[in-house]
Amino acid sequence: MRGIGTGSAGSNGAPGGSFRILHVSTGNVCRSPITERLTRHALAHRLGDPLWGGLIVESAGTWGHEGAPMEANAEAVLADFGADATGFVGRELLDDHVIRADLVLTATRDHRAQVISMGHSAGLRTFTLKEFTRLVRAIDTATLPPLEDGVVERARALVRAAAALRGWLLAPTAEADEVYDPYGAPLPFFRSIGDEINEALDPVVTALTGVRASA
Repeated sequence: MRGIGTGSAGSNGAPGGSFRILHVSTGNVCRSPITERLTRHALAHRLGDPLWGGLIVESAGTWGHEGAPMEANAEAVLADFGADATGFVGRELLDDHVIRADLVLTATRDHRAQVISMGHSAGLRTFTLKEFTRLVRAIDTATLPPLEDGVVERARALVRAAAALRGWLLAPTAEADEVYDPYGAPLPFFRSIGDEINEALDPVVTALTGVRASA
């Protein structure tokens, strides 16, 4: 599974090496594929060249359907946003995925707990998607490294800043940090989940890239 930018600085010309974002859900056929491909789409749209910056975007599932395609309704949601579903293959979450990830964004608190329970010092770099969005909104992006220093350094600083805020900025409700599973649901529910994910990703991608979405 390839992401936005692959390899190290030596292969893609990006300063500071690479930064790997891992999206995690249960089966890796609905929520995390949507989130992975919407993230790639947004990064490519903001940065222009999708191979620029050293960002790698992947996904996996805690009970991943290894080798499975994403659900047809998930593909339809991506098409609504103009995002590419081509070549997606489901993966089961492995230790190596967590070890290599610089940022893990999960669909639910249970997924977050499962990732952290795997060890590998994952606690400070693992968040639910909506939790990370809430924390990012509270960060003064002027304190982050400028884009001229590279997206990778900016991304690393963003994760550190979010981790430092986590104990101070709690969710208003437990459900506020959840993205519910649309597996087996009709297309309208998938679309509502896609809208939730896209809304949560927007401030994250803006903070990462320093570029706001065009109207």
